[in-house]
Amino acid sequence: MTEDERPALEHYLARLCGGTITDEDYVGYFLNEHGEELVFAQRPGEKTGRLWHSDAEWQMFRVGDHSIRVGGVMDGVTTVDDLIIDRTEASWLSSCLAASRHMREKRG
Repeated sequence: MTEDERPALEHYLARLCGGTITDEDYVGYFLNEHGEELVFAQRPGEKTGRLWHSDAEWQMFRVGDHSIRVGGVMDGVTTVDDLIIDRTEASWLSSCLAASRHMREKRG
């Protein structure tokens, strides 16, 4: 199989999570210690990124620079919206958000 015949990472991740991801998006993939998969995508010009988690049945969560919360649902628990994430997932998501910050919509 040549490089041209291999599916692009974006297309593979879109099939995995059921979301729409293009080759213009910044994408991230994470496999946690429990075998659960997470996919992050930031589309250029959009003010939030998108997060999918296999343990949440691939429901999409909108995420931005201030989405990661500690103690929002329960004391000491890290969450994104209503999704509980562990420390390694939060660290990975924080890195994805930082790396894609330049792609988010500029505020006037």
